[in-house]
Amino acid sequence: MDKQNPAEHSAIDNILPTSNEDEMKKLMQNLDREQAYREHKCWRQYITVIVSIIFVAFQLYATLSGAITAQILRASHLAFVQFLAFLLFPATKKLPKDTLPLYDVILGLTGAGCWMYIVINFQQLVRRSGNNTTLDVIIGIIGILILFESCRRIVGLPIMIIAGTFVIYAFVGKYLPGFLHHRGYSLQRVVCHLFYNTEGIMGTPIGACSTFIFLFILFGALLEKTGIGQFFIDLCNAIAGGASGGPAKVAVLSSALLGTVSGSSVSNTVGSGSFTIPMMKRLGYKGEFAGAVEAAASTGGQLMPPIMGAAAFLMAESLGMPYITIVKAAIIPAILYFTGIFITVHLEAKKLGLKGMPKDKLPRFLPLFLSKGYMILPLVVIIWFLCAGKTAVYAALMGIVACLVIGIVVSIVDLAKGRKPTFGSKDLIDVMCAAARNIISVAIACGMAGIIIGVVTLTGLGLKLGAGLVALAGGKLFLTLIFTMLASIILGMGAPTTANYLITSTITAGAIIQLGVQPLAAHMFAFYFGIIADVTPPVALAAIAGAAIAKARPMKTAFNATKLAIGAFIIPYMFVYNSQMLMIDASIGRILFIIATALIGMFGISVALEGYGFNFTGLLHGTNKPVALKTTFDVVERVLFAIAGLLCVIPETRSDIIGLSMIAILIAYQLITKRILLTKKQ
Repeated sequence: MDKQNPAEHSAIDNILPTSNEDEMKKLMQNLDREQAYREHKCWRQYITVIVSIIFVAFQLYATLSGAITAQILRASHLAFVQFLAFLLFPATKKLPKDTLPLYDVILGLTGAGCWMYIVINFQQLVRRSGNNTTLDVIIGIIGILILFESCRRIVGLPIMIIAGTFVIYAFVGKYLPGFLHHRGYSLQRVVCHLFYNTEGIMGTPIGACSTFIFLFILFGALLEKTGIGQFFIDLCNAIAGGASGGPAKVAVLSSALLGTVSGSSVSNTVGSGSFTIPMMKRLGYKGEFAGAVEAAASTGGQLMPPIMGAAAFLMAESLGMPYITIVKAAIIPAILYFTGIFITVHLEAKKLGLKGMPKDKLPRFLPLFLSKGYMILPLVVIIWFLCAGKTAVYAALMGIVACLVIGIVVSIVDLAKGRKPTFGSKDLIDVMCAAARNIISVAIACGMAGIIIGVVTLTGLGLKLGAGLVALAGGKLFLTLIFTMLASIILGMGAPTTANYLITSTITAGAIIQLGVQPLAAHMFAFYFGIIADVTPPVALAAIAGAAIAKARPMKTAFNATKLAIGAFIIPYMFVYNSQMLMIDASIGRILFIIATALIGMFGISVALEGYGFNFTGLLHGTNKPVALKTTFDVVERVLFAIAGLLCVIPETRSDIIGLSMIAILIAYQLITKRILLTKKQ
């Protein structure tokens, strides 16, 4: 949840139920490992602060000067991360968070020392590459094992088990039959390949993490300190709070906006859900539906450009594409995803007759935007420079500068008016500590992904897995997509966004690419289904978080969230079969036509899911008395709406014409039958 300025008050505080901050914090710690960190006091706090400040300063120096070679930067980055990991995160969630056991100090120093061994002995290691000493191997083994332990604590068991399985495969593959067989590798070869080579732990993922991902996380920490989360919620209340089912629409809009700076579905759910879910329940939504709306929308925040939970940066690096290309490709699918949820929420509100929040209690858009609209300027700055063709590093740096300038200017204005400064030196230290803490899980996930990638490159397993999956599907693209979808959902269960993308893209995307699919579409396909695991039973962490806030049944909430997120199960198939939906080789006119027809298609799909379309109001025949009839649909009509919606979402002219015609005919049929019904009531 975004940290708010104590002096800042929302315009809707008087109508929102008071949330128990301690309860929300406990919920986040239980469901989101990244939030279960120690809160040190006394001398331990000073150590954490000092190390965090040095870490941030080192990263900024490395970025601005360019004087540090890639391997030394990556090893130094991992040294800081390993030390802070054991300083901040206990061995289990149940252990007290106000102590620091000696064994964690030893593990932290040892883990950092293993990576500093590379920094100190870099030249010697380069000279004896391929002929490493026994000490090199021992250091590598210890470093890898400590990385596994930090992964268990912070990122979770799924990626640790997967990476461990890959390491075991590197040793036992020579005993396996069929396509899994390889010639076998010695302990020295495997350890040195994973620990010292840039195709292992210090590979592309850590390279991205130690450069622009860190800068964007620092940027996100600065944004949080400005209170942008509350501003987004207030802004969405001003836009949609007074409409039918207002709080649910606010949940959808605010989660989409928060997704631009949030890297966690669970944190997003708890952060905005602590406001929106109680409000939805008060206005008549069932707890399971209220929790599902927030979970589905918050999970979709990871699919929303420009940041996409840091996955956009890794995707750009993995595919060798400009960052802005990834952002552009994600726009139409993200719009369709949130439109589907928004329409479903609207139809549910209309079906239940739910009203919005009192408009006199809501903030007014123009005064709010004029008074606090400056908060979005850093985001505008980043998007501006990315569109201008600048690198992600440059755009992130300019965004950080914009945040600092705004913070300073606002603080000067506060001082001039005799108020406490909004942004001071303590806030800057808090930002540095938050950035250093937030990068830990991302860096560890990147390191574990490096192990997986290292084994894949060493053994050639990537092509073998892809070939195996294609062979299982009989070479059929649709069946391969089905298998890839299921594998991505399973692999993505319980994994943070960054780890999620790294796992799913490494293991499953190659199979689709082998069948001639655009690499960007293949990676996006795997990413979408990995992310949607956060609302898909049985794990569904975001849905469980929403259910806990709503005091609803977790699995029913998860099934509702899956229904609301139906777009995420359909859209990836569409852009695999026609990459124009990702703005690949498509004209502006074609893109606008795809968006328009796909939005109508999402309406058709939402109508099919809800079994309801709109209220028809007419005059009773022979009288002037207005009568309202609800257009509820039977099974056949719902199936027809679903088919029509799918045809419209498919980005092809022929299917669009058929789908639009079907929707028009179905609506006309409803209007005619309702008018006849009114006539019969005379």
